[in-house]
Amino acid sequence: MSEPLLAIHDLQLSFPVFQGEVHALNRVSITVHRGEIVGVVGESGSGKSVTAMLAMRLLPANSYRINGGSVRLLGADALNASEKEMCRLRGAKVAMIFQEPMTALNPTRRIGQLMTEVIRQHQRLSAREAQQKAIALLTEMQIADAPQVMKRYPFELSGGMRQRVMIALAFSCEPELIIADEPTTALDVTVQRQVLRLLKQKARASGTAVLFISHDMAVVSQLCDRLYVMYAGAVIESGKTQQVIARPAHPYSVGLLRCAPEASEPRAELPAIPGTVPNLTALPTGCAFRERCFAADEQCRQTPTLSPCGGEQQLAACWHPQREQRHV
Repeated sequence: MSEPLLAIHDLQLSFPVFQGEVHALNRVSITVHRGEIVGVVGESGSGKSVTAMLAMRLLPANSYRINGGSVRLLGADALNASEKEMCRLRGAKVAMIFQEPMTALNPTRRIGQLMTEVIRQHQRLSAREAQQKAIALLTEMQIADAPQVMKRYPFELSGGMRQRVMIALAFSCEPELIIADEPTTALDVTVQRQVLRLLKQKARASGTAVLFISHDMAVVSQLCDRLYVMYAGAVIESGKTQQVIARPAHPYSVGLLRCAPEASEPRAELPAIPGTVPNLTALPTGCAFRERCFAADEQCRQTPTLSPCGGEQQLAACWHPQREQRHV
């Protein structure tokens, strides 16, 4: 297999705080190959967005400390590349779709201005050609009357339309990789499904790879080829999406799937994983999930490593991997 577009290996990152450090990433390894759609799923605070922001070098300078590991983005050493080198990659080769488009779209600029500026920044097109390309991209995103939408400001559009504009922007320069950081979280279920379908169709048609971040197992099951499950800043399970969904090995993955509303009976109380995510300034020894785990015992006071757990390419960092098969 060719070199991954994104290769994060054994990454350790912390944020210095008063009287200590927040250990946000603890030996994270993630790869995304050309044409793949790869999911990263976990609760808030698991390190998903920090991983994505670091890969794009969008974390504020001097706000974090790298304690080990590497990040290679399209063959470049992303941790040591200059800002000029990163600017050449961002937009043209690697694009990002943010969770809340209103924080990413300039509220004082019309949609047409935003899109044509991005296109002309990275491609040698005239103003007229850039405008035509922007209209074509909006039309592909099933936005009716795209020429009129080009004249509007972001606040004049609905949340679903703004997110479609963000997807169109991400694809505008034909990148090799798109990082989507929970792009459907703020949308209702119907619009969410439409946006996911458009993202998947456009990615498959263009051959663009996608790293898709979410807290929702149901969402990633519809979209992703492979899946990484993160907890307390570490990858605790990985594998082909349908394998992980059908036969989750780590008790945390089992808990996430049991908590899905689709898995519960009507009017029944939704199950929940007991407890809370551990304090990242003072992680417990051994398995970070053991205080919340139904399968924990004394062996879990030792730190498990990602190991094969039955399925092809499926790995889990657990001393007692589960064997329960789910119907999907």
